[in-house]
This record gives sequence, structure tokens and C-alpha cells, in this order.
Amino acid sequence: MILENPRGVIELGNINIKCIVFGINNENIIEILSTEISESEGIHNGVVVNLPKATQAIRSCIGNAEKKANVSLKKINVVLEQPEFLCTKFSKERKINGSKIQKDDIEFLIKESKKQLIQNDNRQSLIHIFNHNYIVDGKNFIEEPIDVYADRLSHEMTFVTMPKNNLKNVYQTFADCDIEVERIISSTFALGTNLLNPNELEFGSTLINFGFEKTSLGLFNNFALVHSNTFPIGINHIVKDISKVCSLSIEESEKLKKKIDFSFKNNAELFDENSYLKNKYFINSNYRKISKSLLLKVVETRLIEILQMIKKQINVIGSSSTSGRNIVIVGGGSKLLNLDKYCSDFFNVFIKKLYYENKDEMEDFQACMGAIKIIKDGWETEAIPKKTDELVKKSGILGKIFRNRF
Repeated sequence: MILENPRGVIELGNINIKCIVFGINNENIIEILSTEISESEGIHNGVVVNLPKATQAIRSCIGNAEKKANVSLKKINVVLEQPEFLCTKFSKERKINGSKIQKDDIEFLIKESKKQLIQNDNRQSLIHIFNHNYIVDGKNFIEEPIDVYADRLSHEMTFVTMPKNNLKNVYQTFADCDIEVERIISSTFALGTNLLNPNELEFGSTLINFGFEKTSLGLFNNFALVHSNTFPIGINHIVKDISKVCSLSIEESEKLKKKIDFSFKNNAELFDENSYLKNKYFINSNYRKISKSLLLKVVETRLIEILQMIKKQINVIGSSSTSGRNIVIVGGGSKLLNLDKYCSDFFNVFIKKLYYENKDEMEDFQACMGAIKIIKDGWETEAIPKKTDELVKKSGILGKIFRNRF
């Protein structure tokens, strides 16, 4: 028996759009009613770049999922990640003067931070607010220190925002599909909630998602996303580099990418006795001498560029933090041969790769499943921001009242 009306989650990717229709049964357990994966069009790195194509692709994906579940959705939750997402940290303080800390004190600090954020750049819209640390008279508290006597309260928060125009385009696309956006959820946040265990979420971890044309990372601590960043460079850029420098087709370059040992220690299968690329890898191109040193240098140069950007972001919160010592890699790029070993050497820490020996259909829906957990139970450290009235009005959709709005 389904107690809750069926709800939907959709993830907007470069290659695929993924949709899940789900409900909650009388034992408060999630029931997956249908799943659908369709080809993505009009969307690049989470940004709507062609509204008619994006509308058609999204409408088709949702429609197929609805048909399988025999339901009609009025609202849907959207999971995405954009290089334009900004992650801003604030630390605000309030005098308590020996009184008990009240809920209003914490809400005041959040609202003051939000006000400052908007004043700094009113072109951004709030997606997430995370409360990740409370300092009461110099002592750290993970949970809200309600009713604790104190002289001073400091509150550390992280705000995730996206450009208003990008958000308008997302709203408009779904409005054209005759469905309301219930809320936007960062795919990095959703992946972390679904893939990291409680210890990793509490004591600190960095989640790196090697995507097709973007690489995202999220730094988690105290059950909060304390820092995130997305770079518009992904594993497909390695393929493009091989194609351009070595004058090979994309198909040939893609095949090589899958064969390369990314520890760069054993690639004998690719090269002949003279250290030139073997003839069998020339599918569409005429054979020519492509040296081992050239090909591997092209690949490693781009990989180092990606990893250096990630390392710089990890150092933002301090290289001695637990997050920087506990790194987990996911995404299609993480499956490349021995990429985890190369990353381990690069970061000088053990890299944990999440993979599935017995793949089932839900492997492709990890971000969606994380979003469902967030939707169903909420998230302890998250305060959900209110939709901007102007954006909602212009998109022709109604706002939804969330709990703990600020």
C-alpha cells in the first residue's frame, strides 16, 4: 500500500537523462515504481543550452517513466550539477550573554549570512544551505546546541548557489513539459548521501566524480557538504586530446582510452616492439607511427591537469583535514584501468574506488537514489532555501513550502 502520492526524481546528464518514479509504503520503505533512461539533448553539464530539445528529451523520459508506473506526476525533483555552481562558506557570531541558545539565535545567523550572500551577488539563487559546525564559547558542537547556556555562539555554514538565469531556464523547460519543479538537488550532495557511509560523512571524505565532460568533487564533514566544485573538464577531454594530437578519429581514441593502463606502468598490449601504436588500433585512419611516449604523454598531461585542480580545492579547507586524507572516486571515469592507483600516488593517500561487481539496473541511478533519501527523510544538516518568488512567477509555477525555510 502506498501512503504517499507517487513522486519523481530526474537527473540531467550530458549523455543520459534518468528518471525514477517512487512511493513510500505503509512500512515507510521506498518502493521504486519505474525507472527510465533516455538520451540527453539540449543539456550540457547540467545547463539548458537548447530549450526545445531539452524539453522534448525531458518530456519523453518522464512520459515513459509515468507510463511504466501507470501514474501521472504533477511535480518532480531535479538532480543536476553545473560548473557555475558556487560554494560559499560563512562563519557568523552572536552574543548570548549567559542565556540559553534558542532556535531563533541559529535562524538569525543563517538569515544574516543569506543577506550578505545576496548583497555580494544578487545574480545567484540558493540551492542548498548546510550547517556544519557550531562553536559555543570555543567548543565545537556538531548538533544544534539548543538550550545550552553560552556567552557566544559561532555558526559555520556553506551555501550552494547557481546563476538565476540558469535556474530560470531549468524551470521554464519543465514548465513547458507541464510539470512543476519541486526542488533542485546537487548531484554531488545526492551521490555523497547515497555512496558514503556514516563514518565517511561524519569524520570527513572527499568524493570525486569523474564524468564525461565535467569533474565534480564534494568535501563532506559533520554530515554536511562543506565544499564543492565542478570543473568543465572530464574524461572525454582525454579522448579529444588523443584525437587531435594523434590525428585519430573519436572512435579510435575512445577505444584507446579504454585500453590504456592509467598507472602508466604496463601498456605493452598497445604498442609493438618498436614502441609504436599497433596497426590494429587504426580503425578509420591510415596507419602511421604514433610513439608510446607521445600517446601516453598526451593522456597523462590532461589527467594531471584535472587532478591538480582537484588537489587545489582539497587544500582550500586544509591539507591536514580528514577530507583530504579519505578520498573516494566514482563516475564513469573511475572505471578506467588503474586510475585509482594513479590517483593514490598523486594524492599520496589510498584512493577508494566505488564499483559494483554484480551490476544491477540501479547502479545507473545512484544520484537519483541519494535524492530520494534526502526527499524522504530530509538531511540533518541542511536548511532548505525558499524558492525565489520572481523566478517561480516568471516560470509559471508555484512555490512549495519546505520545512526549515530560510
